[in-house]
Amino acid sequence: MNRRQFLALTAGAAVATGGSLAYRRFSDDMAVAHERLSGRSEIFQSRFGTMEYAVAGNGPPLLVVHGMGGGFDQALDWIPPRASGGRKVVAPSRFGYLRTDFPEDPSLENQADAFVDLIDHLKIERLPVIGISAGAQSAIQFAIRHSRRCSALVCLVPATYAPDRARPQVPIWAPQLVADFSLLTEVFYWLGCTLAQDRMIGSALATDPALLDQVSAREAARARSILRNVMPIRERARGIANDARQAGWPSPLPLSQVNVPTLALSLADDRFQTFAAARQIAAQVPKARLVSYPKGGHIWLGLNDTVLETVDLFLEATAGSKN
Repeated sequence: MNRRQFLALTAGAAVATGGSLAYRRFSDDMAVAHERLSGRSEIFQSRFGTMEYAVAGNGPPLLVVHGMGGGFDQALDWIPPRASGGRKVVAPSRFGYLRTDFPEDPSLENQADAFVDLIDHLKIERLPVIGISAGAQSAIQFAIRHSRRCSALVCLVPATYAPDRARPQVPIWAPQLVADFSLLTEVFYWLGCTLAQDRMIGSALATDPALLDQVSAREAARARSILRNVMPIRERARGIANDARQAGWPSPLPLSQVNVPTLALSLADDRFQTFAAARQIAAQVPKARLVSYPKGGHIWLGLNDTVLETVDLFLEATAGSKN
């Protein structure tokens, strides 16, 4: 064997070994992601098919609607029962996420009606709703279509319509690629989280990664946890694709028809441009209040305690509201 052959053989062995180690690490991380979901949720049959949900905590009920890349787990991570002011968090997985079916018509209106099926199933008459990011659209529809069942509305970093919001440069076929090639999407997402985590926080979480050096270790760990907990993507792919269509360039909602106390909260440096959407909600909803912060990005990095306290105080103030 000459020197060139030896070097080629050595390089090939190194690549094969590295690939094997990477695949093992990928498999281990996927196993952890699936284990994190195991045994934490239940299912029931809504008029739109199987729907998954989790209930955590005690006290008055609170419906929390997750954003893109989520599921019941994201709702519980972002609004944990221990931080919900002593409330019982009801956290559904929206259409196409985890164990919730993807119906023929996954409209925002139908999703809002599915929430009613869920609270009927749980024998809950009325409760406030928090919609996070893309989840704000169906939360708003719930408040409009079922105002007797909704006592208050909170829109956190809402991915909703605003007239001055710039149109994202996303090809029309891109959302379907997420659903059709979910395994490939999973691998690339995992590689991004593994090799370029801070950059992924800037893109996938729409938050300036420079803030990671300006916040507490606990807040930095929260950002990295949010990023990782989008996995497993394959079980969320149809929901992600649907959200990309509905929230990537959202249609206007009849906000003037919202007749419950409403809080719209966002941050000026949110790279998903939800600040403009929050201002639009505050301007058009009759009983709305706007809360904003200059920086923190889409995940309100460095402000988690402040945001949760703001939401808690708002819900306490509206607890006795009869609309």
